[in-house]
This record gives sequence, structure tokens and C-alpha cells, in this order.
Amino acid sequence: MADSVGGATGRVVRSVDWSNWSGTESAKLARVATPRSEAEVVDEVRRAASRGLRVKAIGAGHSFTGVAVTDGVQLRLGALTGVTSIDSTRGEATVRAGTPLHVLNEELAAFGCALPNLGDIDRQSLAGAIGTGTHGTGLRLTGLAAGVRALRIVLADCSVVECSPTRDPELFQAARLGLGALGVVTEITVAVVPAFLLHAVERPESLSDVLAHADVSAEANDHFEFYWFPHTDRVLTKRNNRVPEGTASRPLPAWREKLDDDLLSNRFFEVTNRVATRLPRSTRAINAVASRALSERQYTDSSHKVFVTAREVRFMESEWAFPRASLSDVLLELRQWVERHDERISFPVECRVAAADDVWLSTAYERQSCYVAIHKYHRQQRGAYFDAFEAIAVNHGGRPHWGKIHTRDADYLRGVYPRFDDFLAVRDRVDPERRFGNPYLERVLGP
Repeated sequence: MADSVGGATGRVVRSVDWSNWSGTESAKLARVATPRSEAEVVDEVRRAASRGLRVKAIGAGHSFTGVAVTDGVQLRLGALTGVTSIDSTRGEATVRAGTPLHVLNEELAAFGCALPNLGDIDRQSLAGAIGTGTHGTGLRLTGLAAGVRALRIVLADCSVVECSPTRDPELFQAARLGLGALGVVTEITVAVVPAFLLHAVERPESLSDVLAHADVSAEANDHFEFYWFPHTDRVLTKRNNRVPEGTASRPLPAWREKLDDDLLSNRFFEVTNRVATRLPRSTRAINAVASRALSERQYTDSSHKVFVTAREVRFMESEWAFPRASLSDVLLELRQWVERHDERISFPVECRVAAADDVWLSTAYERQSCYVAIHKYHRQQRGAYFDAFEAIAVNHGGRPHWGKIHTRDADYLRGVYPRFDDFLAVRDRVDPERRFGNPYLERVLGP
């Protein structure tokens, strides 16, 4: 449908109520547009400026914070999708920014390629995942932003800039993980590797044993993570390792995948969370059962099929990154808090590790990191749990995930990010009027 103002084409809606996936953020939008090309993005930014409106690009709305919230123009990038080129010799692919990760994984696989690492959710757009610091697990592997080789971005003055380590390197360093604060990313060149299989071993263990050997497990496996069930000493561990070339794929039998990943991890989990919400006192018993419901399993499959887990149960989440050595202290302090307070936690706590990187606003900037993530069912109140976890995190020099719930502001974040002011200098240069600003960015970056 044509828009009569400004000449851009695309589906346009006005005065729309919007909320994110988890329901933690909502807004009334002055305008929604779905640009189908980079040129249409430029036109939308120009039109917004002429009306004095702010602009935010949105992907899947999977962030739990207000990083993509606006009262102005929301640009939905769902029409800017697909791989535009792959160079297997250089090990890189150029991808339109709105491409969902699950679509990207399949398109790369068709060309015999894969991303070297992924998180466990693939609903996000590539630009959204990179722009908020999405990461997977693996002590020798970085988050997605560290794999960015180049990108194209529409700036507030409506110029289109291509940046890389050699072309406008300061903008590149900031925009690799830019929080949407610098402009609208339209295209990203990312590192890829030849497609590979992972051998997955998942089994229940005790928290005390896992913490006693956490360093060894992180170092001995390509990818190691675990989930602790509060009110119990039970965890589910996941060890994923690359297999030699020529190894046959042995995916889970269809019945086992249906039982574990659909019935137990989603449908049954939805029911138990609804019960726990209505009857909080039942949570301990529910967790005791849930922590034993998933038995050991092993399988070998394509990397993205092993990394990603279907997440149909909606939740809210807070995740913080710490120096790697802090994992046991943080988790044990969290367990002590849970044991001493009358708050029932029905979601497991997720723990991962990652390599250090050089991305200015990366949670793993210049330090090997461990990650601890807490969750609550979306129908529940946050209670004191999130505040208590944040207090523990701050005490250990934690860095909050940009897309997950936290209350820190620029003063705190400046103290944990050595290149924080360098990022702000780039922002001042490319968006002095804060065309891409919003209340969340005012809090975490300053006005």
C-alpha cells in the first residue's frame, strides 16, 4: 500500500498498540512501517525527522527490556530478509538485517555453511540478536556480535554508511553491538564456517558436583551449560561437541523429541507454571518432579538443531555476565537467597560460559565470562527475586545483558565497560539529536 507522504511504499499502520513477546514492555506507536528495501528505510527516517518523531527498528520483539520501544515510528524489518551472498573462501555471508535466525540457519545449511555458535532461541532477527549481545555457550567461542565483519547502517542524517575494521572503524566498533542507538542496520556481513554436526549429551546431575567440576567441564567441551532447578540440588547439564568429519548424523527419534521437547519442556511445563502461579506452595514439589522428568539422552545432529531449543512457554528473564571465576559464588549466593526467602521459583536458572572478545559493549569485553540467567513465568510478578539477583550481580562486577531485565544506569555501566565513553562519542557524532533514542537508552547511555 502506498503512503501518500514522502513517496515510500510499504504497509503502513497508524496509532498502534504494541507489546513485546514476553509482555514486559508496551507502547503506543505513532506509526508502523514495513520497509522492503534500504531506500525505503532512508525515506522513513527522513519522514520521521520532518515530523519530529523518533525511530526504532524492531525484529521479533524478543528483548525483555525497552531497548526497541518507541512512541514514534516503528520500523518492522521483516521484509528485509535473506542471504545476499556467501563467500566460503573468506568464511563470511552477507545477510539482510531482518532475517530471523531460524531462517538464516536453514539458508546457510543449504550452502553447506553454519554460524559457529548460537544461543538456544532462534526467533530473533539477526540485527536484533547482534544489536543486543546475543551469545551462546563455549569457552573458546564469542557472541554473535564478535563475528560481524562489516555492516550497512542508515544514520540520522539519512546517509547510508558501510563500515568495517578498515572503513569508519570507530562506527564499526560501536555498531557491531549498537543497541539500535546509532541508526538502522540494514545489512550485516558475518563470519560463517563449514556446516558441522554436534554430539549432544544431556543428563541430570547434582548442583554440588557440577559446580565442583565446572571449570573442567567448560574447558573439556566445545559447549557446556547447565540448568539449576531452584528449591532442589538438581541440574540438567548439556555438553555439545563437534564430531570428526564423516561422522553419521544420529538425530533423536521422533517419539523422543516429541516427548522431551514438546510434551515435557513446553506443554507440561506450561501447565506446571500455571499451577505454580495459582498455588505457589506447590512449586517445590513441581520442581522436584520436573528436575527428574528429563532423563539422559545423546544424539548427533546439525549444529543449529542441537543449539536451539523450542521455547513456547512465555517468560521474563534477567541475565548477567561475570568474570568466569565468579560462577560458583554467584550461584551459591542466589541459592542461599532462594532458601531464605518465601518466594517460589518455578523456572530453572541457566548457566553458560563464553570467550573474551573486543566488542565495546559486549558483556564479554576483554574477559572470559560466565553467564547466569534467571526467569519467571510471564503471568507471575517479578517479586523480590529479580532485585535480589541484581544486587548479587552488582556485587560481583556483573554486566547486564542489554536485552534482558535490569535497572542499571549509565553511571554504573560506565564503570564496567572500559570503552563506554568511546561508544557515546560515536553516538554523539552520528545521532546528536537522538533520532534513535528512547527512555531505555536514556537510562543506560545517558541523554
